[in-house]
Amino acid sequence: MKIRNKAQTAAAGLAVLLALSACGGAANSDSPESKTADTTDISEGVQPDSAAVALLPQSIKDKGELTVAMDLHYPPTTFLAEDNTTAIGLNPDIARLIAKKLDLKLKFVDTKFDTIVPGLDGGRFDFTATTMSKTEERLKVLDMIDYFKAGNSVAVPKGNPLKLTVENLCGKNIAVTQGSTGQLKRLPALSEQSCTSKGQPAINGVTLPNVQDALTQLHSKRIDGILYDTTALAWAEKQQPGSFELVGRVDVGASDLTAIGLKKGSPLTPAFQTALQSVLQTPEYKESLDNWGLESGAITDAKLN
Repeated sequence: MKIRNKAQTAAAGLAVLLALSACGGAANSDSPESKTADTTDISEGVQPDSAAVALLPQSIKDKGELTVAMDLHYPPTTFLAEDNTTAIGLNPDIARLIAKKLDLKLKFVDTKFDTIVPGLDGGRFDFTATTMSKTEERLKVLDMIDYFKAGNSVAVPKGNPLKLTVENLCGKNIAVTQGSTGQLKRLPALSEQSCTSKGQPAINGVTLPNVQDALTQLHSKRIDGILYDTTALAWAEKQQPGSFELVGRVDVGASDLTAIGLKKGSPLTPAFQTALQSVLQTPEYKESLDNWGLESGAITDAKLN
């Protein structure tokens, strides 16, 4: 399968992420998609891992296909190419590499983020690779296997007119996305640590359905900032350098490690952990991280949590 070159997909990816036509600003020449003139499916040529294949249930071998749930609207980890059908980004790369290691075909299902966990628990999907961090609640219903280090940061309008930092958001309107770790864990923990424990007003979390809405509201000054995935915010900041800026990482409330998710106790888990460990040792893993400007997120241990 041929994937369009990343320079061609920039406009489509940005339209999905930003929805801010009034912001202006050209793409930075050092942006991740400008690194590679053309590329194919990153898993082409990757060979199955016999140890991982041996751990697959026979029913899955007979079926010959895995179903992966992703919210395909979050560059640079998970989004759609210019054709509006091909999934691209770090997470689709990882999913394709896992499938190839297991000698299986792969079917993508575009799924809203906050419905992925119920869908996995209900058996509608085999797994997810969607920049999902580990929380106690998720680990009650999911097997989660580490594959990448990401984390959250805070973004504010360019120039930071309110002079905000991660430590002085008390009483401010900070957007988080529905069902995200930012909404469920990081913002409440930050508010407690920096504000309410010191007698200051809590951070006012504004829950929005997706980061597109958050960036639109930030541009129109209806909110003061956004707490969201560092990877996606850093990507968007490079594409629209005059629109907003990052003011710091949020290191409380949850792990920075993100993980593949499968239904708790899934018979696929042993095979997936073996396959993912094999993926982390391939040059294609590092190639994907580099393609999307995420090389600092590399890890070496596919730990089952």
